[in-house]
Amino acid sequence: MIVPFNHVLVLSGLLFFLGLFCAVVRRNLVMILLGLEIMLNAAAVAFVGASLRWQLMDGQALVVFIIAVAASEVSVGLALVMAAYHRTGSVDPRQLEQDG
Repeated sequence: MIVPFNHVLVLSGLLFFLGLFCAVVRRNLVMILLGLEIMLNAAAVAFVGASLRWQLMDGQALVVFIIAVAASEVSVGLALVMAAYHRTGSVDPRQLEQDG
């Protein structure tokens, strides 16, 4: 492995906290979904790095499932955002809970 495993874990941790920051701070449902996608990608980077570190294909196989879950999350999440937009006229989560 050319890149040290510690560097892969640091990158994965930075990506995860960037996604967490995006999901918590933003006041837009689309940006919250984007933050969740970044967190899933951070987990995928960690799995690939661990897979390369220990020379096992299990981590890379799990990344395929993470990508499938991320794709389904995007489709269902965007459908829910569109339904919320049609219901409230806004993609602000605070507006959605006020109209509830």
